[in-house]
Amino acid sequence: MAHIALPEFEEMSPSIQDKARPILEKTGKLGEIFKLLALDENIYLATDGMVQRFLLNETHLSYDIKESIALLISKENGCKMCVDVHKGIAKMLGLSEQRIEEVLEGVEAITTSDAEKALLNFCIKASKKENYKILKEEIDALKALGYTDVQIVEAVSITGYFNYINTLSNVFALGQ
Repeated sequence: MAHIALPEFEEMSPSIQDKARPILEKTGKLGEIFKLLALDENIYLATDGMVQRFLLNETHLSYDIKESIALLISKENGCKMCVDVHKGIAKMLGLSEQRIEEVLEGVEAITTSDAEKALLNFCIKASKKENYKILKEEIDALKALGYTDVQIVEAVSITGYFNYINTLSNVFALGQ
């Protein structure tokens, strides 16, 4: 049970209700993270923008990589709710059950290229408290493996998003 009171549909602003309605029609319920974000329209809209633009839209990174980042960072941060949610989203976006299980075992267990493993390991390092110690040489190494500046920034943005959303989920005991 969440540590704070979460709003029900009727208590949400009209604009958030408009976003919630299709989810309710499709699934019959709203997740706790949706309800938490719905406490404040500005927080909800900012967060929803990140989800839509980076995670659900086609971008510079594949869905495999984006969902792998989501799962790895959520697991690193001990966010069981986010891991469970993103297992479902990963399936919806076409990741195989085998890929999802490999990701949850850790980067070295994933059947993928060394370049992708390097990017995923970089994201884990970027998610840590001491990310300020990342060196230019580490970014240059990713570029040497074929990643563009935009792809690296996108990967780090997704990493930061999951640090943010995992923090909200963990602090307020969502999904427990």
